[in-house]
Amino acid sequence: MLYPILWMIISSFKPTQSILSDNSLWPKDLTLSNYIKGWKGTSGTTFATFYLNSFSMVGLAVIGNVLSCSLTAYAFARLEFKHKKIWFALMMMTMMIPMHVLIVPQYIIFNKLEWINTILPIVVPKFFAVDGFFIFLTVQFIRSLPRELDEAATIDGCGPIAIYFRIILPLTVPAIVTTTIFTFIWTWNDFFSQLLYLSGVEKYTVTLALRMFTDAGGEAALGSLFAMSVLSIVPVFLIFVFFQRYIVEGIATSGMK
Repeated sequence: MLYPILWMIISSFKPTQSILSDNSLWPKDLTLSNYIKGWKGTSGTTFATFYLNSFSMVGLAVIGNVLSCSLTAYAFARLEFKHKKIWFALMMMTMMIPMHVLIVPQYIIFNKLEWINTILPIVVPKFFAVDGFFIFLTVQFIRSLPRELDEAATIDGCGPIAIYFRIILPLTVPAIVTTTIFTFIWTWNDFFSQLLYLSGVEKYTVTLALRMFTDAGGEAALGSLFAMSVLSIVPVFLIFVFFQRYIVEGIATSGMK
């Protein structure tokens, strides 16, 4: 399982002409030219721009998902409103809709809004609680919290919004961190949506920029491709390593103490 990753890392330090001919894990010739050439990017745009685009998109997506999904989950778990069970069932049903069914109508809507070639089609929906999985995860977490906390806060004069920010939000940190981690990883690695909505090279993210090294009409720059691929997995790897404990706690325990 680890061999392809190791081979990619080692190949990033090999001369391009020896990547496919030399299958050993320890290269005969080590070079950093692949990283230097790869970081320069293509079409006059460096990988620094691609990284900035990726982090901007991922950051907004994380903020939108955490705020909207936690607020929606709080409403389903604590507030009482008409037809709540029906709305919750409909929300759960959205998790069963294949993404491919939504591609065409969503593209038509975003095209009429003139959002094509911007990150808005990818980021804006995150602020409207479109990920049912995170809502369900947070709902289960909040339901495990004792309602006496809400009642005590109400006696102290807190309304629903104050209870959410002062009581619920601090206690749902594991679920929120889990939402943050998965949103970061899924948005960072999302290739199809970015390919569909981003057309200008200056708007490209890291995922799309890697595709430019394998132009079907020209020579594939394998050395630069492997070098930048190694750098592209570093943020995801660091996020997973440092927050692995919260992933397990947020999903496995579901908030139970």
